[in-house]
Amino acid sequence: MAGRGLRAPLPLLLLLLLLAGVLPAAQGSNYLSGYRLRSRLQRDRQVRNVRPNIILILTDDQDIELGSMQAMNKTRRIMEKGGTHFSNAFSTTPMCCPSRSSILTGKYVHNHHTYTNNENCSSPSWQAHHEPHTFAVHLNNSGYRTAFFGKYLNEYNGSYVPPGWREWVALVKNSRFYNYTLCRNGVREKHGSDYPKDYLTDVVTNDSINYFRMSKRMYPHRPVMMVLSHAAPHGPEDSAPQYSSAFPNASQHITPSYNYAPNPDKHWILRYTGPMKPVHMQFTNMLQRRRMQTLLSVDDSVEKVYNMLMETGELDNTYLIYTSDHGYHIGQFGLVKGKSMPYEFDIRVPFYIRGPNVEAGAVNPQVVLNIDLAPTLLDMAGADIPSDMDGKSILKLLDTERPVNRFQLNRKSKTWRDSFLVERGKPLHKRADGKEVAQEENFLPKYQRVKDLCQKAEYQTSCQQPGQKWQCVEDPTGKLRLYKCKGMASLYAPRMQALMASAGSQLYGSTSNPDSCNCGPLGLSTTVLKRKKLLTKKKMKSSKTPSRNRWARSVPFELDGDLYAVDLEEGYRPVGSRNSSWASDRRRGSANGEEEDEDGDEDEEFSGMGVTARPTSSNRLAPPAALKVTYRCSILMNDTVKCDGGLYKSLQAWKDHKLHIEHEIETLQTKIKNLREVKGHLKKVRPEECQCNTPSYFLKNKEAFRLNVGRINSLRMPSKQKKQWLMKEQKRRKKLRKLLKRLRNNDTCSMPGLTCFTHDNQHWQTAPFWTMGPFCACTSANNNTYWCLRTINDTHNFLFCEFATGFLEYFDLNTDPYQLINAVSTLDRNALNSMHQQLMELRSCKGHKQCNPEKGGKERNYFSEYRPVHRRKRPKVKKPSSKSLGQIWEGWVG
Repeated sequence: MAGRGLRAPLPLLLLLLLLAGVLPAAQGSNYLSGYRLRSRLQRDRQVRNVRPNIILILTDDQDIELGSMQAMNKTRRIMEKGGTHFSNAFSTTPMCCPSRSSILTGKYVHNHHTYTNNENCSSPSWQAHHEPHTFAVHLNNSGYRTAFFGKYLNEYNGSYVPPGWREWVALVKNSRFYNYTLCRNGVREKHGSDYPKDYLTDVVTNDSINYFRMSKRMYPHRPVMMVLSHAAPHGPEDSAPQYSSAFPNASQHITPSYNYAPNPDKHWILRYTGPMKPVHMQFTNMLQRRRMQTLLSVDDSVEKVYNMLMETGELDNTYLIYTSDHGYHIGQFGLVKGKSMPYEFDIRVPFYIRGPNVEAGAVNPQVVLNIDLAPTLLDMAGADIPSDMDGKSILKLLDTERPVNRFQLNRKSKTWRDSFLVERGKPLHKRADGKEVAQEENFLPKYQRVKDLCQKAEYQTSCQQPGQKWQCVEDPTGKLRLYKCKGMASLYAPRMQALMASAGSQLYGSTSNPDSCNCGPLGLSTTVLKRKKLLTKKKMKSSKTPSRNRWARSVPFELDGDLYAVDLEEGYRPVGSRNSSWASDRRRGSANGEEEDEDGDEDEEFSGMGVTARPTSSNRLAPPAALKVTYRCSILMNDTVKCDGGLYKSLQAWKDHKLHIEHEIETLQTKIKNLREVKGHLKKVRPEECQCNTPSYFLKNKEAFRLNVGRINSLRMPSKQKKQWLMKEQKRRKKLRKLLKRLRNNDTCSMPGLTCFTHDNQHWQTAPFWTMGPFCACTSANNNTYWCLRTINDTHNFLFCEFATGFLEYFDLNTDPYQLINAVSTLDRNALNSMHQQLMELRSCKGHKQCNPEKGGKERNYFSEYRPVHRRKRPKVKKPSSKSLGQIWEGWVG
């Protein structure tokens, strides 16, 4: 019985053991089926339970189109042969600070709002809203030991350590190789010009290697994430001494677009830029040589980091990424140097990656962007990627196309973007009413925009209503044109009426002794500085205030009860007849002491443009009947220009008068320059300021202040207008400071609306030296704001751009790889509409789902409608003429 009782449970035990073996097997099968869905990189990482190290090596202004990588043999050996090269890597904004902000945040410029190297670059707004959400913060929170070495942002002032970085050794302000300041974990550290201890490229390399070794000694199981942000090959292009004689015949920058100028079919700055002079071409050769010399030190840096990873045994567990913030151009399209253009040489960047399970020696043609770096780094670390990042992780592109098992041969093809946005500059300006300019108005032809505006009632009336700023006029050829209301409408606008009403009276009262202190009420003009502000204050452009115009140059403005007009021949002169201070000045200035007429010299005509307006004896300002601009032409009260009949009948007379006007303009420009020199002299010899802020003065003149308070308040602006005026005043003062700085430095290079630079023999302080003397060149323009659609797929390879000026550009890179000819005239209306629609979607996209239009599998190929109407093959290098180009496109409405 006992033995039978023991034998009975054996089958039951065997059944239980069998079930115990089957259930885990079933669970393991389910686990493996889900396990296969993950990328091989994540599977291997989970098996090893070790997170990889990440090292990002970033250069500044390094191109790939002009052959800069040819100088970096060590880097190419390590990164190309040992990793994957992405042949279609781009920067979405070819400017330093905007691109670096995109790298940090994974966002397009229109989402992090760093539009230029000055606009919001490392500003309080950036520090408050975007810096707390960079990839460093997420990696630090996930346990990585994060470290940054080198250039951060152009306007970083070194006063703080950004969040997310455990080790912080960042360059203060912009790129330099010697005589710079570092912020080392919150402490400012100055460096000189001694190569062994101060050369920035070597400092970045040595500090980063020491930090990695120290971290692995102290925390062997903690992953490290480092950024090595080199200044090379950015200016001033100072190379290490041992490389100062390298590349004596550098010519990789001479591409088919080199010195291809002028370009009448491209946007304004390229139409303005002509062929380079011999000195410019010599400079480009020297610049290319010096840039490549600086990259030799970066090449050494990559090799040192690689050897360090080999010595520490961390090479197989480290992702090593090499790229640049944007490209560069040297002589392309006649532009001596620079970036910020939407063309291949400025937006293409080198991009290499090696690491765990990254295929060695591979070339990947997929489109990768600078906004992909942040999500890729987070994906490498196994951290969650925020949904508001516009970029995508490229790890899926690194996973090779290998079937998981023999039954899974047909895998779904990968989908990836084939289009992206290239943007540069600030968004569209707002109108006076606070509304943004309609997007449709941005790309319509000018005649179409004018036609649409002229349909509005506010433009159809003549310039006779108070405050009216514009009117539509049909010219003799039948075209509609917009003209500013420069005549009597401006004079009778509300604020101008207030000035005219008080023209004959003194607002603050005149002083009997001109040499004594003239302190105005309420501190409005108590100091020379505040008096200067009143003299230089501009009129604000708004819906209620007339814009500044030609009449405003001759219409008087009031200061301390005196009414003045600017006269280019005679300087500031009073208009009102009761201007006692001016009359007394003229009496004192008289050599023989004879008395002048009380009303001034009424026999002399004067005004801002040379004219017919005279001072009268009445208290009110009598508007002139016409403004005589030249001896043959005048502007009438109805805001029309009237010349004598000879100009309309004789072509020779027309040409002669046109030459006369151009000569007058040059003369006046010379006069203005001389006046500025006199102004600078007066600034240096300024007398001591009056002590008007003393209590005794205010007590003595207390009653006078009270009497005038009401009259001053009558001219105050509403708060909204005051804010607008303050913004305009700040911009105006900034321009004035730049102008004065240029005048002090005898800078005759800079021109309004252009970004120019000067170069001389003292610019480069290290060999090789420049010895061909000073020269000037302009590299960009204020209106170089654009939004571009860049598309690369199996059938299409094009760039379509809309500029803020309304100009359009289209380049088919399959037939025109160097973008020599603007082919927008070959596109039909439907193609333009489709590309514009896609561009508008990208311009407003937020998050990776909206910002990455993916194409793959069996999706429709809607790009077929982008094919040009005429598919004739154009010559590879053929310079267009303005006659052959004709109108870009006609009658299209987006």
